[in-house]
Amino acid sequence: AGRQGALMFIDLDNFKVLNDTIGHHKGDLLLQKVADRLMHCVRKTDTVARLGGDEFVVMLNDLGDDPVVAEVRARIVAEKVLTRLREPFDLDGHRHFATASIGVTALGGGASDDGVSEPLKQADLAMYQAKAMGRNTVCFFDPGMQAAVSANAAVSADLRIGLRDHQFVLYYQPLVDRERRIAGVEALLRWQHPARGLVGPTEFIPVAEDTGLILPLGQWALETACAQLAVWARSPQTAGLSIAVNVSVRQFRHPDFVDMVMAAIQSTGIAPQRLKLELTESLLADRMEITLAKMGTLKALGVTLSLDDFGMGYSSLSLLKRMPLDQLKIDRSFVADVLTDPNDDAISRAIIALAQSLNLEVVAEGVETEAQFEFLAAQGCGFFQGHLFCPPLPLRQLEAFIEETPLLTAPTR
Repeated sequence: AGRQGALMFIDLDNFKVLNDTIGHHKGDLLLQKVADRLMHCVRKTDTVARLGGDEFVVMLNDLGDDPVVAEVRARIVAEKVLTRLREPFDLDGHRHFATASIGVTALGGGASDDGVSEPLKQADLAMYQAKAMGRNTVCFFDPGMQAAVSANAAVSADLRIGLRDHQFVLYYQPLVDRERRIAGVEALLRWQHPARGLVGPTEFIPVAEDTGLILPLGQWALETACAQLAVWARSPQTAGLSIAVNVSVRQFRHPDFVDMVMAAIQSTGIAPQRLKLELTESLLADRMEITLAKMGTLKALGVTLSLDDFGMGYSSLSLLKRMPLDQLKIDRSFVADVLTDPNDDAISRAIIALAQSLNLEVVAEGVETEAQFEFLAAQGCGFFQGHLFCPPLPLRQLEAFIEETPLLTAPTR
């Protein structure tokens, strides 16, 4: 009829938990009661359907001629649905609370060549965005969502080709002590893309995490770093250097991760203490006992363990004292404003003091100026990374830099 409308994609939050804990019979009953409430939230001219599983679709018709007014009216209905679904459900004597995530897309006036699939896809994308925002909320589709999904899909496809064609390289950034002697390096992934040139990790690591490609990518980085340590071990000049490798949460939680590390060490014959694994604080969000057990096994192997970006995540003092760590790294966001922001000053001092009290090394990342270096060194920070000393370099340039720079020959611990 040429009038504005809207399509709502509704997904129940954590529905699987209900099925798994009190049974599919109660889950089926919840779906029936949700359908009934949805019917009472809309007009008789609107359409309510169950698409499958715990997914429902609502088509709102005749929301007026003005797209802005239509969006306001659709949002009112969506908020009404959220409110009704938050009210407790009686599932044959079991009191259950449910929430939903809702994605909404506009149905413009007039006929469309896209058919039903395109608006459904748009509403589905908006629903997943609502999930990402914390669930129990409404999100409206905008073209940027589709562009982001398409871009991620393209990166994902290219990543698979990149892994197959060995397009990834490691760059290395030196770690120096207070006398600016090199104690080791951090291995940093770069993608030598045939069309885009050298691509930094922020452009592909999140997609690799989402797709699971971080597992083969992380394993390649680990094995490549171990192989380089084996080469350096044959030269008295570089035999004392360590290489730090970043480990993603998904990689660390893989059941075979410890075995992969052991295999890489054994196949290259390196000294385990020269391999440093940099873990993120997000590992501490859950599954703590499993995390601590894995860390204990790695520590028993002789591997050095570092907690990266400290101060940004989930660490508590009670957890920190249980972790078999060797090192804390102060996040670069604190270092950047350590001379101008009293809060960053206080946080940096506290992290250094905490590390010293726990007998841990402390590393400051992102040191860019002499003033930052001198301040942190005066507070007791022992090691530093940043462009002040050296940017990340490809292997040949790094080795040339090593030739010209004094090395820390004594063990760091």
